[in-house]
Amino acid sequence: MATLKDAAARKPILATIRLIVPAGAARPAPPVGPALGFYRLNLMAFCKDFNARTQKYKADTPMQVTLTAYKDSTFEFAVKSPSVSWFLKKAAGIETASGRPGHNMVSSLTLRHVYEIAKLKQADPFCKHMSTEALCKSIIGTANSMGIEIVKDL
Repeated sequence: MATLKDAAARKPILATIRLIVPAGAARPAPPVGPALGFYRLNLMAFCKDFNARTQKYKADTPMQVTLTAYKDSTFEFAVKSPSVSWFLKKAAGIETASGRPGHNMVSSLTLRHVYEIAKLKQADPFCKHMSTEALCKSIIGTANSMGIEIVKDL
């Protein structure tokens, strides 16, 4: 439980902004510019910091960003790894998922692919508490809903 001193030291939150920005390609143009400019946040500081944090990823990898804007025009942000569906599409080599999942299978992946995706997602701060088995089951469910078949070996 937070103490009274901690509660008094907290900054009042103005807004929480969620964006999807390509890795290493944050610019003060849309979608970043209008979203941050509306709250009078420093666009260039965000772009430089985001690009520095995401330089280890391939270009054009969609990164999920949760930005907390405070009333004194400061901000903090957390960068999440790309979505599971993006990883599955890249691993399967497809552009779009099946229009009729369960009826039309567009591709197939092995359990090894699922395990590797689970390992990448486990580094995400929001998935740290989940076991690898639980993450694998979740990824298999996502793959089935996209029309991607999971097999033991190809």
